[in-house]
Amino acid sequence: MTDATITLPAIAPRHARDGKLRRMLSRMAILVITMVLVVPVGLVALGSGAGVIALPYEMFELARRAPLLFPAHMIASALVLLLAPAVILTRRRPEFHRPLGRLLGLFVVIGGLTALPVAIISHSTPLARAGFFAQGLVWLYLLGAAYVAIRARDIPRHAHLMTAMVAVTTGAVWFRVITGTAIALRLPFEPVYAASAWLGWMLPLALVLSNPRAFARLLSR
Repeated sequence: MTDATITLPAIAPRHARDGKLRRMLSRMAILVITMVLVVPVGLVALGSGAGVIALPYEMFELARRAPLLFPAHMIASALVLLLAPAVILTRRRPEFHRPLGRLLGLFVVIGGLTALPVAIISHSTPLARAGFFAQGLVWLYLLGAAYVAIRARDIPRHAHLMTAMVAVTTGAVWFRVITGTAIALRLPFEPVYAASAWLGWMLPLALVLSNPRAFARLLSR
């Protein structure tokens, strides 16, 4: 009997344990990000869109110029952020996942369609407006592609596209993290603002698209 035949049975379980540990740590990190960043940002955006929380001056001016579109965009996008974790958690329970997914899709359509004119009329720099506009288009495209996939009963592709769509949704969170950091560090605000309008959603999207198998394993039981 060779050394390889002696050690292989021990190596396989160790790799399996390492894989489970990595998935557990990744899930814990996602949970922490959700509770610390995603939920608070979603609640603040919901309150701002509903008029319960005061808006910064720039957003107040935008809401004044688009009194229906801007609140609709804020509320719908906030509800997508808040609903997305529930849709993911119920992926093994079709009786909950399907109605929640349809509701999520409705809010994405509202949030995405209103994002386009809001981006155009905002006071941001042209580069920042282009970033917000592109985010809205990509958001809608991924939702549409995910819908086509599930209608074709291609569940893996549907799950991958919806994960990508959620990644784009989190751009609202990372945008605030980047701009807040720039303010704290007293960095030039306008260039950082314009860059974060693109990087906030492109980086998480690139992460999901670059390693679909890793995210598929992460969402598996």
